[in-house]
Amino acid sequence: MNSRIDTIGIVGTGVMGAGIAQIAAAAGIKVRLFDAREGAAQAACDGLRATFDKLVAKGKMKPDAAQAAMACLSPEADIAALKDCGLVIEAIVERLDAKQQLIAQLEDVVSADAILATNTSSLSVTAIAVECRHPKRVAGFHFFNPVPLMRVVEIIPGIATSEATTQALSDLAKVLGHRGVVVKDTPGFIINHAGRAYGTEALRIVEEGVASFAQVDAILRDAAGFRMGPFELFDLTGLDVSHPATRAIFEQFYGDPRYKPSYIAEQRVVARELGRKTGRGFYDYGAAAASAAPVQAAAVINAAELPPVWIAPSADFDTADLAALVGACGGALDHGDSPQTGSLILIAPLGEDATSAALRLGCDPTRSVGIDLFAGVRSHRTLMGTPALDAHFADAARTLLTRDGGKVTFIGDSTGFVAQRVLAMVVNLAGEIAQQRIASPQDIDDAVRIGLGYPKGPLSWGDSLGADKMLSILTRIHALTGDPRYRPGPWLRRRATLGLSLLHEEQPASRH
Repeated sequence: MNSRIDTIGIVGTGVMGAGIAQIAAAAGIKVRLFDAREGAAQAACDGLRATFDKLVAKGKMKPDAAQAAMACLSPEADIAALKDCGLVIEAIVERLDAKQQLIAQLEDVVSADAILATNTSSLSVTAIAVECRHPKRVAGFHFFNPVPLMRVVEIIPGIATSEATTQALSDLAKVLGHRGVVVKDTPGFIINHAGRAYGTEALRIVEEGVASFAQVDAILRDAAGFRMGPFELFDLTGLDVSHPATRAIFEQFYGDPRYKPSYIAEQRVVARELGRKTGRGFYDYGAAAASAAPVQAAAVINAAELPPVWIAPSADFDTADLAALVGACGGALDHGDSPQTGSLILIAPLGEDATSAALRLGCDPTRSVGIDLFAGVRSHRTLMGTPALDAHFADAARTLLTRDGGKVTFIGDSTGFVAQRVLAMVVNLAGEIAQQRIASPQDIDDAVRIGLGYPKGPLSWGDSLGADKMLSILTRIHALTGDPRYRPGPWLRRRATLGLSLLHEEQPASRH
C-alpha cells in the first residue's frame, strides 16, 4: 500500500468530484478526472480554472499557485487513464449497484496496491466492497459540500478494509488540509447521523402545533446560537436531499423513533416544494416573499396597567437573572411567599410543559407563564402558557418582556420548550454515537462542529450547558410523554450521574 499518494483519480466530476479535485490540485497532487458523460471532465476543469481565477482576484490565492494547481488537473476521456493513480475516488450517483459496479471495474484498471475510495454519504462501505477481489483496499472517504470550505472528511473502513488503507487516507486528509476522522461503517457515519436530531426534533415540534417554522428558526438561531434555523437549513440543502437521507437512516436503524421522518417534509417533497432550488420550501423565495423572521407582536397593555410579577422558586435555575430582567423592563416584583391575587406568575420549567410545572408548584394555571431560562433571556425570550392561560396575562408577559427592546416568541405549551428539546436531543444523539464506538468523542465533537457548523461540538456543548440538565430534560420529557424517542442514552446518563465530562472515555475492559 502506498503511504504517499501523489496521483489521484476522480470518477464523477459533479459538484463533489470537482470540489475534491480543487483541494487536491491546490495541495500539489496530480488529479486525473473522468466522467462517463461526454465533455463533463473538461467542463469541470474549465470550472476550476474560473474558480482559481476568482480566488486570485480576491487575493486568496497567488497567481503562481493557481497556475500550479491547474497544471495538476488532467481531464481524461477513458477510465483506463487512471491506471497509475495511487488512489481513485468515486463521486457518482448515490446508488449501491452503480457504486459496486464502478469499484469492481476500477479493480481491473488500477495497480494492485492502489486504494479505491467511495465518497458515499449514506451507503455501507462494506456493501460497496463486498464483490471486490481485494476489499481490504476499499474505504469510504466522505467529503462535504462545499469541499474547500467544509474542512472535514470522514474515513470509513469497511469490515475488510486494512489498517494500511485507513492510515493512508488519514495521512492524505492532512495533506489536503482537512480534519480526518475515522468512523465505523454505520448508517450516516458521524455527521449525517448526528445531524438527524436537529431537523427531526424541529419538525416534531411543528407537528405538535407548538410553534411555526419561523418561530422555531428564530429561537434556535437567536436564542440557542445555531448558525441557521433548521427550516432555513432544510431550504438551503433541499428537501430532496435531506428527507431521503432521514428516511434511509431511519430504515437502517430498523425504525428507531429517534430518527423518525416527518409527514410535513414528505408532503413538501411530493409537492416539489424543495427549498431555494424550487423557489419555495418552508419559506417562499419569490419576489414578493415575506421575511423568514417572525413578526414581533406589538405591546397591547399600557405600562400603568401591567400587573406585578411573582417569580416561582426553581430547583433548576437561579432566578436572580429573571428578577433583574423584570426590573430592567420596568416591572414591579411581587415579593410574597405566594402570589397575590392578580399577579402575573413566571415559572421556569426544565423538561416540563407549563401545565405540569404550574400544577407541581401549586400555581394558578390561568396566570402562569413559562419562560425558558435554559436558552437565556438576554435578547430573545421564549414564553409559553398553559391551555388555561388568561389572554390578559399572556399579553402582560409579552408586553413587559419586550419593553427593554428584547424579542419574545410565545409558543404553545410544550415539554421542554423548543431549545431545551432540540439541544438535549442533539447532545444525547452524539452520546449514542460515542457509546456505539462509531468514533472517538473528540472526533465526534470536531466532525459535527466543522461539518454542521455548530458553535461547539455537541459533547462540549452538553458539558457547557450542564450534562445533568440535559439528563433532566430528557428524563422529564420521556416521563411526561412516554415516547421512547426521548429516552436518555447510557453515555449521557452515566456521565451526568458521575459528574464526568461527556468527552470522557472509560478505560477498555481487559479481554484476558
